[in-house]
Amino acid sequence: MNGTDGVRSVPDWRVLIVGGASGMGKTGVGRALARRYDVPVVEVDDIVEALLAVTRPEHLPEVHFWRTHPEAARQAPESVVERQIAIAEALAPAIAAVVANHVGTDTPVILEGDYVLPGPATPGGPVRAVFLHEDDEAQVTANYLCREPEAGPQRHRARVSVLYGRWLAAQARAAGAPVVAPRPWKDLADRAAETVETRDATAAGHAS
Repeated sequence: MNGTDGVRSVPDWRVLIVGGASGMGKTGVGRALARRYDVPVVEVDDIVEALLAVTRPEHLPEVHFWRTHPEAARQAPESVVERQIAIAEALAPAIAAVVANHVGTDTPVILEGDYVLPGPATPGGPVRAVFLHEDDEAQVTANYLCREPEAGPQRHRARVSVLYGRWLAAQARAAGAPVVAPRPWKDLADRAAETVETRDATAAGHAS
């Protein structure tokens, strides 16, 4: 992602959502885009940890689910994906509050995570989105092996990631948000930024 190093573009958005399933390259592209636009990154995982710290399972059972039912992560991939979708939907109000705060205070930020949905995004508006999706399970397995070699091949996790990623990609397309293939890695951040900026320029042209 060296194409973004040293580049500074002033964003005309206030929140840029970088979404997609686990193992798709969101963290790397989020950091590269943060350098490109000179803005901070908020990770949805931090929002989850904050909610876990100040609520009880009976208050937000979906958000607490993986802690109260750790064995569920070993269920059939389709069942795990259903649970991930439920968690994403349960988190949506908290994420919407963070988005609204950054829009209201005029403070640009990149919001990155597995559980962020495209709902708040509008092409050409203050909230933009780009979703990453890799549909090759073998590639996602290789991504995990490179990142976490001590865990060995995580094929079940990769299957879950691809299935959940397909659902997220469908949600993104339905909302008019771009979906970008992670490969080739070397220009992913440039392609993600280009896609968002192109879509937004098109939306602005239609509006005028």
